[in-house]
Amino acid sequence: MERDLYKKLLEWKKQKINIPYMLVGVRQTGKTYLLTEFCKNEFDNYLYINLDNMEKIKEVFENTLIPEEIIKNIEAILNVEIDVENTVIFIDEIQVSERAISSLKYFCESEKPYKIVCAGSLLGVKINRFKSSFPVGKVWIDYLYPMNFSEFLKAIGENKLLKLIEECYKNMTPMLEVTHKKALNLYYDYMCIGGMPASVIEYIENGKDVLKCNDKLQKIMITSYLADMAKYTENTESIKNNKIYNSIPVQLGKENKKFKYSLVEKSARSREYENSVDWLISSNMILKCQGINIPKSPLKSNVEENFKLYLSDIGVLRVLSKIEKNEILLNKNMLYKGVLAENYVAEILYAKNRDLYYWKLGSQYEVDFLISIDGDIIPIEVKASDNVTSKSLNYYIQRYKPIYSIRISIKNFGFSNNIKSIPLYAAHLI
Repeated sequence: MERDLYKKLLEWKKQKINIPYMLVGVRQTGKTYLLTEFCKNEFDNYLYINLDNMEKIKEVFENTLIPEEIIKNIEAILNVEIDVENTVIFIDEIQVSERAISSLKYFCESEKPYKIVCAGSLLGVKINRFKSSFPVGKVWIDYLYPMNFSEFLKAIGENKLLKLIEECYKNMTPMLEVTHKKALNLYYDYMCIGGMPASVIEYIENGKDVLKCNDKLQKIMITSYLADMAKYTENTESIKNNKIYNSIPVQLGKENKKFKYSLVEKSARSREYENSVDWLISSNMILKCQGINIPKSPLKSNVEENFKLYLSDIGVLRVLSKIEKNEILLNKNMLYKGVLAENYVAEILYAKNRDLYYWKLGSQYEVDFLISIDGDIIPIEVKASDNVTSKSLNYYIQRYKPIYSIRISIKNFGFSNNIKSIPLYAAHLI
């Protein structure tokens, strides 16, 4: 499957220094597959090492951080000869060994042309809680997220449709109704299955019939996430993480989506759970959107205590929320369909390395997202239907007079009253 991040890998290969490459992300986003394909396609030789099930190699890192000694011992254990000039070494599940992460500094500083790529789940947590010195500046770090809608379209062979969507976005001209409806129907399918590669593959194998896909894969993903929590945290902390994670569908289902600790547990207090929130954010399992009441640049300097939490994959959110696929395909349960649409846009913005912010004034007005473009604050309203009436966005426009606004909905492309109308299937182009 073609992933946008492959371009970043090619950029890393072109650089002339020995800086190791680290791919960070939650389980099931396709880290191992992507790096394996890259290593196979772009190098003469590659060596795959999985520290989660190769205990003897893990012991090598526990005993030495010197690259030459590490390579010599790996050669002896695996009975191979490593040509460092023409071989890339892929260290998977590197989060299980802090010493292996520390060794990356010395591979970077070595005079020999070592080529190291590595990946692992919960690396964000590992980095934030590193007990020794993390090799800052000695590692190229990228984050892999679930497949976005454009990657989904490429995977299912809809390249022509994707190109047309891009052209209409660039020119802000409407698509023909027939192609607009086709794109919307594929968006609804994507909303049902999400962006985890295994789910997309199942969709393809079932002839692109979303109703033939069961929810087993998403449930397995949720189980693996919770298992990771238990594996890398103390039992009490793991329980708190679990409660917060499972509360998010309830939190988002409320009219006021502001995160409330009382919805995690009746007697819960922020001081008891804020570390768990930080843990889940660091792991990329949840996305934090911070409240703003004064939309001025830089947005980060105007954040309030209020925040919302989203999940990192819309398919997982649908399953965790117990929303049936037909509720989406037949336009039922429109309230929660709006929640899924909002989560979908949050994923897109976050994957573009944008911090998430929303604007709220009292209990009357709220705009879903704010983004900064060249210092200008642009409000974004998300609607799951063609009813785009928005008291909050209209009030925001009258009060703050942005250079333009964005409304994401099922309506076609257009630009009127200084509002860009962008269909949900084109939100990745913002």
